[in-house]
Amino acid sequence: MCEDRAMPVFRHPGRHRVAVLVRHGLLPLELGIPHRLMGRAKTEDGTLLYEVVTCSAEPGPVRTDADFTVNVDHGPEALDDADTVIVPAAHEADEPFAEGVLSRPLADALARIRPGTRVASICTGAYVLAAAGFLDGRRATTHWASCARFQALFPKVSVDPDVLYVADGNVLTSAGVASGIDLCLHMVREDYGTAVANSVARRTVVPPHRDGGQAQFIERPVPVAGIHSTGTARAWALENLGQPLTLRALAERESMSVRTFTRRFREEVGVSPQQWLTRQRVERTRQLLEETDLPVDRIAADAGFGSAASLRAHFQAALGVSPSAYRRTFRTGRDTETVAA
Repeated sequence: MCEDRAMPVFRHPGRHRVAVLVRHGLLPLELGIPHRLMGRAKTEDGTLLYEVVTCSAEPGPVRTDADFTVNVDHGPEALDDADTVIVPAAHEADEPFAEGVLSRPLADALARIRPGTRVASICTGAYVLAAAGFLDGRRATTHWASCARFQALFPKVSVDPDVLYVADGNVLTSAGVASGIDLCLHMVREDYGTAVANSVARRTVVPPHRDGGQAQFIERPVPVAGIHSTGTARAWALENLGQPLTLRALAERESMSVRTFTRRFREEVGVSPQQWLTRQRVERTRQLLEETDLPVDRIAADAGFGSAASLRAHFQAALGVSPSAYRRTFRTGRDTETVAA
């Protein structure tokens, strides 16, 4: 233990410290997601915002589900000082967990996480968090194919099988593999704002926010033949968020009846048109709060909420903070970090 303190794992004071805890059976793609997204997040002058390290309960070679191993230098001491701990999936080790049953080295490693540390999982990494008790009494998700078994094993967890990720306080879970990208972008957005998250997304060539949930990726028992896209209506809506967009107006962009449009929209996007519109208006509000000094009344009009009261209600419901608190954190805070770096 003294050696750990003599040679600290994290070597860049001031950066947000992320420890990625891996196990045998690791999915290499999931290991790369935090390193590529959070590890490359930076200020406008190029200063990196996160330090990301890989660790395991017992350092050394870690088997992957591919034809190579990953040599992990850091042991559980990396968890001592982490601000965020991310647990990717491991095909060899996840689903056999019964509630509360972890190997002694893994249980000891998880016990080193400080109270208040943000903890997240990718895909069936949620089994580890649940078995360790992090998810008791919380809402969570995992890969859609594992949700039923997961709920049966961990009845204290409220499993949502229809979302890409869940943020319940400082504990976050994501669905299958690529949803780890959505989760990491969400954490970057919460830590440093929309502009930084969008910059990371652009460099990685992924959307900054995916619409819908896991339902759109579940195999349908009967394929839907000749389905028409609602993409034209969505693109038009994004260009006209400030207007009073009705369901009928959206349906007319696709030459569909309201009923058909509503059904096909949900099939393609995973949520209703109204839920999608509200989400886009919240994202537009975030952008304007971060990048402009416009008053809330003007932002409400530009984003399509109509009134400042409506904007505040929807923004508070979506993010848990007021528009003014959000602006203080991500506009003033971002400018201060950029100048100081």
